[in-house]
Amino acid sequence: MKFKDLIVNRAERFSLGVEEASGRYFLSVPVRNDFAEYEEYYALTPGQFERFRQDRAAASAFASACRRREHDALLMVQPGGSRGVAN
Repeated sequence: MKFKDLIVNRAERFSLGVEEASGRYFLSVPVRNDFAEYEEYYALTPGQFERFRQDRAAASAFASACRRREHDALLMVQPGGSRGVAN
C-alpha cells in the first residue's frame, strides 16, 4: 500500500489522503509503541473525505475518536501484537 497525504494538519496531528493503488481515502493519526513511531490509517468514504476536507473541526473530531480506538473497524492495516498509542 502506498499512502499519499493530501492534507496535513500539524496542529491537530492528523492527515487526509489517498491510498494510491486502490484509490481509497483515509485519515491517519500518528501512534507510537516501545519500538517505533508509525501511522494508523482509517478508511473514509469519498463523502467523508470531502466533508473532512472542507470541515476541519469534523475531521479533528473524527481523528480524536480514532485515537480513542472508536473506529478500529475502519483500520486499513491491522496493528500487530504491540499496538501503539496515539501521541
